[in-house]
Amino acid sequence: MNAVTLGPAGTYSHRAARAVAAEVSFRESVTAIVDAVESGEFERGVVPIENSIEGSVTESLDALADHDVSVTREVVTPIRHALLAQGPEFEVVASHSQALAQCRNWLEEHYPNAGLEAVASTARGVERAREDARIAGIGHPDNAGDDLDILAEDIQDRTSNATRFLVVSPESARSDAGGKTTLIVYPNANYPGLLLELLEAFADRNLNLSRIESRPSGERLGDYLFHFDVDAGLYEEHMAAAVADIEAIADNGWVRVLGSYDTQHVLE
Repeated sequence: MNAVTLGPAGTYSHRAARAVAAEVSFRESVTAIVDAVESGEFERGVVPIENSIEGSVTESLDALADHDVSVTREVVTPIRHALLAQGPEFEVVASHSQALAQCRNWLEEHYPNAGLEAVASTARGVERAREDARIAGIGHPDNAGDDLDILAEDIQDRTSNATRFLVVSPESARSDAGGKTTLIVYPNANYPGLLLELLEAFADRNLNLSRIESRPSGERLGDYLFHFDVDAGLYEEHMAAAVADIEAIADNGWVRVLGSYDTQHVLE
């Protein structure tokens, strides 16, 4: 099996993807990853969906809403950030925007005068540090190699830092088996109690929502779609009944059921 994820080699996405496939290729954006899976170029894609400090990855939410794909697994991995540079003197810290945000307080305390540069991935920031002594990167300490110094380890603002990745698959791979289900709902409507009706479809059946997100639909200002993660599989009768209710409520719009899946924890 081949998989595609955020590159270059050494990203946290790469670490998660190695739990999915022995052969891993790279793209520079989440949208490109999901598009490559939908087109059949790759069997699996691995994309970050949620971080315990910074919350949801909006590009991933939007890419899943815009492509006909499924989700067949989630991979949860701890995030250990280190500051990597050619030496202790540098002017700019480069990393993925999420990593910069996850280390915001630490950077303000220890390097208040350093500029911040958002790049496509943590590994890309480490590459920038290798190329330019004026730049430090934030990434896993293993990415230092032989040519960068580890100036500090575990610089994330909270020790509980972890990221949840979704394994994206072709639509044909969608499964009803698993302990969690993800669906996206576009009601194409706006009236008092709409969100309550959607929530009641789950609450009335004692189904737990582990995550709910709203995102602009892109159709018009103030129009939204909703992402739901439910702690149940589609094979369960009460979950299937809830989805049927959701589809009836959103009959002027659409419902995309990405499938049911289980969780894998990757510690290293």
